Amino acid sequence: MKKGLIFLGLGLLIAGAAQAAIVTNTNQSAAYIRLLSRNASTEVDAVYYNPAGLAKLADGWHLYLSNQYISQDKTVVNDFPTLNEASYLGEVRVPLYPDVYAVWKQGKLAFSFGFGPNAGGGSADYKTGLPSFEWLISTLPMQISTMGLPTTAYSADIAFKGSSIYFGFQANATYAVTDTIALAFGLRYIAATNTYEGHINDVMINPYHPLLNPTAAMIPATTFFNAIAQPAYAAAVANKGVDSKQTGSGFTPILSLHATPIPELNISLRYEFNTKLEMTNETTQDDTANPTTGDPGMFPDGAKTRQDIPAILAVGADYAISPAFRASLSFSLYFDKNANWDGRQDFVDKNSYELALGLEYDITDMFTVSAGYMMTRYSFLDDYQSDMSYDLNADTFGFGGRIKLSPKLYIDVGALIANYTDFSKQIAYYLGVVPLGAYRELYKQTTFDISVGIGYRFGGQD
Repeated sequence: MKKGLIFLGLGLLIAGAAQAAIVTNTNQSAAYIRLLSRNASTEVDAVYYNPAGLAKLADGWHLYLSNQYISQDKTVVNDFPTLNEASYLGEVRVPLYPDVYAVWKQGKLAFSFGFGPNAGGGSADYKTGLPSFEWLISTLPMQISTMGLPTTAYSADIAFKGSSIYFGFQANATYAVTDTIALAFGLRYIAATNTYEGHINDVMINPYHPLLNPTAAMIPATTFFNAIAQPAYAAAVANKGVDSKQTGSGFTPILSLHATPIPELNISLRYEFNTKLEMTNETTQDDTANPTTGDPGMFPDGAKTRQDIPAILAVGADYAISPAFRASLSFSLYFDKNANWDGRQDFVDKNSYELALGLEYDITDMFTVSAGYMMTRYSFLDDYQSDMSYDLNADTFGFGGRIKLSPKLYIDVGALIANYTDFSKQIAYYLGVVPLGAYRELYKQTTFDISVGIGYRFGGQD
């Protein structure tokens, strides 16, 4: 490690639990969860996916509310030989993930509002920390043994919890230029908050010392190092904690085009500009700082970092194969390499993208069933991925349906399961300048999401 004997690395970038892009959350309605392809939507969730498509709504007021429950497990496996455990589990549980859409449509004009967690979206709880927090502690028995004091075990209370939520407030204006072409302009305000809480406490070791520890019992490491006149080691293994919050805000201009060349076909194009986000630290504790050496630590109070939301180009098409059977196709490209992530974007090899196909079928006038598939692909250099922040290629499957309770009222129900491709890399470890070898670190992930939404139209004809 470069920052002394023990380094508390809590710089986790928490990401959305069911997102496709690195930062952006694309799961913005229950209809999306059951179809996975909504870029050409002409329903109320088009407020987010296809603002120009709102020109296809019936006249009147439209309201849509949905919520999702997201469960995600992130597992890191590390082969460093002195660790007590090889596997570390981070649990992400999101019981409240709301989206709200409202549209007023009259003639050629539509005005709309949307609210939702457009990025971030979860709280990751690593109850036993991560390999990057523990591996150096795990070498203490080896280091102390080289002093002539046989030591065989260590233990420590290591944990951290990080949360991230970027709420978006969006307004759009839509105009039908002709019967087949509509345009829209939107603006989204992002209010972002990240929080980090973590600690390394109670480091224990069992050195044999004929006077200080003749039974080789587990004793506090700080007590032992102070007793043998090693104050630098004692300071390094003392309790450490971090408690910090980051806040920032930004604006996203949005352009949208919708075309209906034939009645059965809808085609959409949406471009979201890069959202500049400058996050400011509000830190109450950061024991990674070292006033003696001038090291400011992980979260210097008042420091600013860039965590942009990348620009997006989204294309979609919906086609009615028959009055009861419809297919949709969506493609989204995320300009990650052009975002500013304080240098981390340099480890992005190619921009990420998603490709999705959705199918839905009306069993009766009241019941509709649907299913979808989405392919998400990233291209990173190895240095981009770490136990504190990683993104994995995914194949996602969604399914569900709609119940039409009346011509104006319906309920969406959906679920998705994401299958991720494991990623592994070799990490070279050094104790000072002494090489300890290179060992594999493996990143795994599972995600499950269920959602319910309700839509209602006020006024207008049935």
